[in-house]
Amino acid sequence: MNRSFFSQVAAAATALALLTPSAQAETNFGQVAMHVAYMLQNHHYSKQDFDDKVSGTMLHNYLNMLDFKHIFFTQKDVDEFKDKYETTLDDHVLMRNISPALEIYDIYKERVKDRVEFLKKAIESEKFTFDSKRSIEIKRDKAPWPKDKAEQDKLWLDIIEDNLLAERLVDEARIRDEKKKAEKAAAAKKDGTAEAKPKDSPASTVNAAASTTKPEVQAPETAKTPGTPEATKVVAKETPKKDKDEKDMTPKERVLKDYTTLLESIDENDSKDVVNFFLSSLATAYDPHTEYMSTDESDNFKIHMSHKLVGIGALLGQKDDGAEIQGIVVGGPADKQGELKLNDRITAVAQGEDEFVDVKYLKLQKIVDMIRGEKGTTVRLKIVPADDPSANRVIAIIRDEVPLKEKLANAEMLVTPPDLGKPLKVGWINLSNFYADMENGTVSTSADVERLLRRLMKEKIDGLVLDLRDNGGGSLDEAIKLTGLFVPSGPVVQAKDWRGGITWRDSDNEKPVYDGPMIVLTNKASASASEILAAALQDYRRALIVGDQSTFGKGTVQTILPVERYMPFFSDKKNAGDLKVTIQKFYRIAGGSTQLKGVVPDVKLPSIRDVLDIGEGAAENPLPYDTIPPRKYPLFRKDAFPVDEINARVASRIAANPEFQYIVDESKRLKDKIDRNVVTLNLAEREKERMETEARRDKQNEEREKRTQETADRIKDKGFQIYHLTLDNVDKPELVPHSAFTKEMNSGMRTAAAKDGDAAGDGSKFPYGIEPMKLETIHILRDLVELDNKPTTAAKTDGKSQADATKP
Repeated sequence: MNRSFFSQVAAAATALALLTPSAQAETNFGQVAMHVAYMLQNHHYSKQDFDDKVSGTMLHNYLNMLDFKHIFFTQKDVDEFKDKYETTLDDHVLMRNISPALEIYDIYKERVKDRVEFLKKAIESEKFTFDSKRSIEIKRDKAPWPKDKAEQDKLWLDIIEDNLLAERLVDEARIRDEKKKAEKAAAAKKDGTAEAKPKDSPASTVNAAASTTKPEVQAPETAKTPGTPEATKVVAKETPKKDKDEKDMTPKERVLKDYTTLLESIDENDSKDVVNFFLSSLATAYDPHTEYMSTDESDNFKIHMSHKLVGIGALLGQKDDGAEIQGIVVGGPADKQGELKLNDRITAVAQGEDEFVDVKYLKLQKIVDMIRGEKGTTVRLKIVPADDPSANRVIAIIRDEVPLKEKLANAEMLVTPPDLGKPLKVGWINLSNFYADMENGTVSTSADVERLLRRLMKEKIDGLVLDLRDNGGGSLDEAIKLTGLFVPSGPVVQAKDWRGGITWRDSDNEKPVYDGPMIVLTNKASASASEILAAALQDYRRALIVGDQSTFGKGTVQTILPVERYMPFFSDKKNAGDLKVTIQKFYRIAGGSTQLKGVVPDVKLPSIRDVLDIGEGAAENPLPYDTIPPRKYPLFRKDAFPVDEINARVASRIAANPEFQYIVDESKRLKDKIDRNVVTLNLAEREKERMETEARRDKQNEEREKRTQETADRIKDKGFQIYHLTLDNVDKPELVPHSAFTKEMNSGMRTAAAKDGDAAGDGSKFPYGIEPMKLETIHILRDLVELDNKPTTAAKTDGKSQADATKP
């Protein structure tokens, strides 16, 4: 469909709407869909017409979103959908008709119901012996749909057998673990010793087998799947409602429950949810980062960006008969009110003096939405107290703004032990995203990092590491401001629009706040704004980039457009949502794009992520890589970093470090498994694989424990000195040592006690108590400091200092 026809349709639809205001009793999702299509065609970087080609891609996306594993639809279903809609979805959308989305979803729901019925019968009537030579594909997103019901039944027998086999292996693993624990406890009792629990072990807020957490601290979900497949096992969007503990259930009961819960989750989706899936399929037809966001997702996005919300300040987890309080924000409304306690269970919610609404068995997101609200308003909760499960209590809490501290910038100062050479003071700043309060401007990544940085400088650090691992990006403005903390005023990033017009953004600082030795640590999940900052500091020769083979490769710019702006003034717009649309591409100041290629580090460290399908290249329909002319910018240092000598030292250490050899070996095994993409349905073979894996990991753990103990014996109490800095304690006279630092200090949240088996995750199982990537990065920083301070031949002959030689 061409652009002029689109304009005629849009004008006619708007005129019709203007003549019939009384018909707009609630949000017209057909109208929302039409305007989203209009916005995409006119605002997206590609300027792609909303035509038959986009229609086909949209249908492809929608079917794959519903049936990611290609196990519910048959090829016959897909062919019928294509015959009806492959070249006509655009016409339907432009005429404000979303019935195809609802029709396809209803058929999907029927297909899931049919498969659950098939499973119920097969699980009782079929004999699964687990002794065949058959195998099943692990990932089926590229596999063809089964051609008909007979082929689908055959596939599902394999899926059911795989699910049962997986659950049987889980049971056997649990029995082995319990046996090992019992033997360990008996040995400790015999020796007269007790196993000490780790001091300040972080509390676990999520028991993965029993609950999800979502509240007020939940970042926006990236996947919009009605049910999320895991391997060949389909699990629900929300945690199952538990009649009894899953470990007490048989494998058959657990498998059946998984699929039954999936069906319940699909049944709960209303027309608003279906439109969300449908319009998301339309948005991603333009590129992977263009996204339609429902009102709930828009709210979560704002919370994620600003790290604050209006609510009661509690972390909720899905449990049977309601939602459980799994965390309370210190100083938040619930904490100040004082009656709500950890592990209390919410069974009903009321707004002010309104009637209570039963929340038993509601989706967690819906419960969260009911508890959030306007500042200064009251929400009443009916709870079952954790300390008296037979009682019921009503608690009234006045909503207020709640800061979410866990994802804010924080830092450490590490002083290396004598065992590693001359003591080195390392500043380490952790940054998980580039947050900003875009409405009020009261939250700023760059301002927070500057506070931490100035305190580290006050402690006279020898070098700095900016840790951007798993940082998915965020505010472009904050990335530019943050770059300016390390380089003098100059260009940071370039951008090109659909017309080919090139713009650039400069940092405003006349001189850097910190000009000492610096490393930026990245990985494959470092994306967008992280890549802009890393690329700029690399191009300026300001920082050494260390990490995986490359960063994510997201080199596109998005803006958020409220759909309501494009709808008739009298329409009900409360559920219109927002469109996050790609409008530009990013480019480095040196001219290359970060799109697809990402930022290639100066020093590469072994990583399991390098063999995983992570990054822009793994997404469908990404925009291409290209280049533009470079900007002029002053180099921070005249000479390039001594990368060759540093890499030679790194290679030597990696070859001698078993931890990195474990990573290399596991990466090869994982790559082979991914390439094969099949798993056997033979119990003996799966058990053999499991035994080999367990034996290999046990051996690694024994070797690691031995090395850790040898290191501890050698250094005695002269290990790393570690101090933790948060935005709450950064200005206090004394630094907080690691031994006194608790998770609550970092997150600002009290959480439930850690359950047995929860990992502390504090790196204490490694030599020096530092995880391998972090320890090697500290070694690299030492290399950088030593090599930059090493006198050069020129310096010896002409008397100039190295500092003079490296001035820009």
